[in-house]
Amino acid sequence: MATAAINFGTVLHAQDNPWGLVYEQAITENIPGKVNIHPVKYNLDGIEIAANVYTPADYNPDEKEYPAVIVAHPNGGTKEQVAGLFAQRMAEKGYITIAADASYQGASGGEPRHTDKPYFRINDIHGMADYISKYPGVDPQRIGAFGICGGGGYTLGAAKSDKRFKAVATLSMFNSGRVRRNGFMDSAMPTIQQRLKQASDAREKRVTTGEIVFTGDMNLTDEEIEKLPFDLYREGAIYYNRTHVHPNSTFRYTMESLMDLMTWDATDQIDLINAPLLMMAGDKADTFYMTSDAFEKASGTTDKELFLIPGATHIQTYHIPEYVDQEVAKLTEFFAHYL
Repeated sequence: MATAAINFGTVLHAQDNPWGLVYEQAITENIPGKVNIHPVKYNLDGIEIAANVYTPADYNPDEKEYPAVIVAHPNGGTKEQVAGLFAQRMAEKGYITIAADASYQGASGGEPRHTDKPYFRINDIHGMADYISKYPGVDPQRIGAFGICGGGGYTLGAAKSDKRFKAVATLSMFNSGRVRRNGFMDSAMPTIQQRLKQASDAREKRVTTGEIVFTGDMNLTDEEIEKLPFDLYREGAIYYNRTHVHPNSTFRYTMESLMDLMTWDATDQIDLINAPLLMMAGDKADTFYMTSDAFEKASGTTDKELFLIPGATHIQTYHIPEYVDQEVAKLTEFFAHYL
């Protein structure tokens, strides 16, 4: 059977960059007077977090205070992919930025590996704020939060209570709770109880035998990718498994995580967000229904904006230069006004 032809475009390799960065125009060396990257580690409630801090070209903490932006990565992603891209681009605009691997994922600590629970993902965002607020040169009164895909949903979750964030932005927001519960496009609602039972059984197996049950593996052939029904899954498989592969990035997560994921929703009590809110999405994204729903329910702030990128799908907002340029310009305008 013939393999379907897929146009991968630019293929990036982690081993080609000293920091494992897999996005176009990534930093390859730290040069005085340029944006620099600083790998750091810190403790968050007993878990060692691996993060990258980006400092702007004019960085001089002895003479100037800088606004800061934390960047939360997508589900299955790492700090070296799209989160790193936006952290670098915003550092180019004068911000100190941080992108960290989620607890239990990437290069961060935590067992069992690939645990994906809202509490931890939200606490990771609080933790990035903890760390960056004390970083030399950061003005702790000017911290913004930016989340991409699943990181966007968790950023909304963190911003409900964390008033250190003076402005909040998302890109291609993905409501992990809704999708894990109802299925993508709400297509799996008849099997909710069945999947909760599977998650409960997975927890019981871990407790009684120590065995961890995983789900979400997505090692597909080109032909299988071509046949996926949604742009998100098809283009996501290409982005994460072909063009922007990182060894720490995986769709895999513990089945037990569904017990927490399926009972959480990014829009629960979203009216608690009273900071300025910017939500960006491609107008061709099949995930747009999640951004639209959250934006409508975010009634606690009157200072909110929905910004659509014409022609862009969900994954295309991560890496297509013309779309990324529009998004960075909008983020720069937004954070410059409020930070």
